[in-house]
Amino acid sequence: MGKREISLEHFWDRPLPDLLNLLQTTPAGLSSDEAKRRLRLYGRNRFVQESRFAALFSFLRLVANPLVIILVLASTISIVLGDPIGGLIIISIVLLSVLLNFFMEFQARHAVEKIQKQVATTAAVVRDGREQELLIAELVPGDIIRLNAGDLVPADARLLKVTDLQVRESALTGESLPVEKSGDDLPLGKHGVADAGNSVFLGTAVQTGIGTAVIVRTGRETAFGEIAKRLTTQPPETEFARGIRHFGMMITWITMLLVLFVLLVNIILHRPLLESFLFSVALAVGMTPEMMPMIITVTLAQGARRMTKKKVLVKQLAAIEDFGSIDILCSDKTGTLTEGEIVLDRHVDVQGKDDENVLRMIYLNSYFEAGIKSPLDAAILKHEHPAIVEYEKVDEIPFDFNRKRLSVVVRRGDEHLLITKGEAESVFAICQTVNIDGCPQPFDESQRARATETFKKLSADGYRTLGVAVQKVEKQDAYALAAEHDMTLVGFAAFLDPPKAGIHSVLEALKQNGISVVIMTGDNQYVTQKIAHDVGLGADRILTGSEVDTTDDAALAYQAENGAIFARMSPEQKNRVILALKARGHVVGYIGDGINDAPSLHTADVGISVMTGVEVAKDAAKVILLEKDLAVLNDGVNEGRRSFASIMKYIIMGTSSNFGNMFSMAGASLFLPFLPMLSTQILLNNFLYDISQISIPGDNVDPALLHRPKRWQIGFIRQFIMIIGPISSIYDFLTFGVLLWVFHAFTNAPLFHTGWFVESLATQTLVILVIRTAGNPLKSRPSRPLLIGVLAVVAIATVLPYTAVGTLLRFTPLPVSLLGAIALLAVTYLLLVQVVKFWFYRRHALL
Repeated sequence: MGKREISLEHFWDRPLPDLLNLLQTTPAGLSSDEAKRRLRLYGRNRFVQESRFAALFSFLRLVANPLVIILVLASTISIVLGDPIGGLIIISIVLLSVLLNFFMEFQARHAVEKIQKQVATTAAVVRDGREQELLIAELVPGDIIRLNAGDLVPADARLLKVTDLQVRESALTGESLPVEKSGDDLPLGKHGVADAGNSVFLGTAVQTGIGTAVIVRTGRETAFGEIAKRLTTQPPETEFARGIRHFGMMITWITMLLVLFVLLVNIILHRPLLESFLFSVALAVGMTPEMMPMIITVTLAQGARRMTKKKVLVKQLAAIEDFGSIDILCSDKTGTLTEGEIVLDRHVDVQGKDDENVLRMIYLNSYFEAGIKSPLDAAILKHEHPAIVEYEKVDEIPFDFNRKRLSVVVRRGDEHLLITKGEAESVFAICQTVNIDGCPQPFDESQRARATETFKKLSADGYRTLGVAVQKVEKQDAYALAAEHDMTLVGFAAFLDPPKAGIHSVLEALKQNGISVVIMTGDNQYVTQKIAHDVGLGADRILTGSEVDTTDDAALAYQAENGAIFARMSPEQKNRVILALKARGHVVGYIGDGINDAPSLHTADVGISVMTGVEVAKDAAKVILLEKDLAVLNDGVNEGRRSFASIMKYIIMGTSSNFGNMFSMAGASLFLPFLPMLSTQILLNNFLYDISQISIPGDNVDPALLHRPKRWQIGFIRQFIMIIGPISSIYDFLTFGVLLWVFHAFTNAPLFHTGWFVESLATQTLVILVIRTAGNPLKSRPSRPLLIGVLAVVAIATVLPYTAVGTLLRFTPLPVSLLGAIALLAVTYLLLVQVVKFWFYRRHALL
């Protein structure tokens, strides 16, 4: 048997004889020699392992970021130009940022190890005609395995025969209740994993019964193996990472063009080559936002710290900013929108009216039932109930998968009651009468139709429904199956996994903040539609996994954008919808708590899990909710937008001011007989400016900026630079005019250097107070640390020329009249920037 002879996909849709023939096996199992040959062919039954160099490649990829490269070059240049402290500070900031990102990313790799722990270590296998216990790593396609209650399924397998087999598949499909299995072929057509009733899958657990199965897929080819492979792949680039990369490329091109232009002009004008080169390099350093990693890290860390106080753990700092950019939040249903626990929600008669007698009867049945209780029994016993102290158990007729019902006999005084619960159709079959308003009536065709209609309505509303019947019986020593006849149908017990408390208001708040919520679950469409309706989401359009398979990516994204909900979804199908939305330019969040959610948590811009989720989901997520209260989702969105606003303040202020000043220097070098500012003075100017911005992460943010998703808009940043930057240059040239023609600095280079140093530093720091808000800076007040920092730097720049340090840096004291002129220029500059900024934001519909 060659490895490629078998189609591993949708093996459950094949007729069993055809599948056994393809696997070249029989119910008697494989021989040891054949198993060894297949083990060499298919490999061991374990998940894909990473390259030993995976961590190194991950680190190098982070270092290869354009912005990181620019900053490393800038720091190297600073050291060469005699500023080792500044250069080392930049390198330290960059290294810390890279190491932090590497650590966060490396932590996520543990998710694969956690998946491996969900798998059994040994399995009962038929080899050489006898049953034996083997390590699951040695299992191969074609092996015959035995399954018993409590076993973890060791591979993806097709069932051959079963006896009362129920399997818990919630980890893989999201189905909250155990799934009944059979060995029969499925109806013709294509079925998803959730509908593969004749197969079992690696990592799921046998709840009850026994079964025999033939292994079809092992290791990385299993459904769980696919999840593990996805978790080891590099996730798609997030909105935050993409924005940083595009910004880095923009700065690179602007810097290169400016530096090459200045160097070329100075060479043409026969300026000293070394001095011209150093001046050009200093311009490059001046254009570089070297404080950006620190500003980003501090801003995000402060946001993460605030979220921790609200019981939210942020594993990757960048997730805070991405949180603020989310415009579509995809959510699993079970355990996220719902409580993750089945409850008895309704107990009704055949007319659909609440009936306490139904509750009493089904409670007695579950209370006195022996053996392992199902999740439905647990829900019944947790429900408030009428007093039952007068009842005692007499006998029990156990559940079996042929009857699909269970009966108990109880006694109250001299009266004996046989109480039966089970699937509605199986209970209907043993009923002769029906209880209508407390009176028994014949269970004829009309009453049966009424009961069926009520049952179908409950099912369509998303309820898992059991029928309940009762009969007075004569006292006997024991009761057999034959006792289940001529019973009275009393009604139905309806179960569901209820929505989380307060989830409706959470989703409404997200909607108000511009975020659409899309449900994607492995559960069936009826339950999903019921929950969507209960939590206030539109439930008019439902797509199932089979429909997703026949829909292209663009149509999937369109459906999700327009309120569709998705049911019966496999992990791969969920992932596909998320990727389709990202391809349409959306920033996607995903919230889930199961193993089947792990690939989606990994792929989304922001993966969110809950503390009660499985370890694999928590490892794959970037954000973990420490409590079940989903109201913090909206807090996370606001923190993300606040962080984004702070980072964007630094970017547009820093780059526009730097661009204006560096452009002025480049222009001044064309007509001045000396360099407009010495390289050490440029670096000092840049350093002091950066100091003034350290407190930006703690600055106040306009409330209006928190009301809608925020995105990186490189075009917006570029236009802002090109408009505000030249205004700065205009005032620089006005300063040049004052220095050259009023104070005759043509022959006094130190005066020119000092005057422009003070003016450029004053204007580019004070303008922070204007640009930091989209509105009126007199109404939107800066934080006290930012205000103090800005004024302190302006004061230092003004006083420095009069000190010994200023003399060492080749500055000269300025006349008071020149300081007055600089002050006048600064005030008019701030007024003009406010006017232009107001026009610019109005033009971009941001006011």
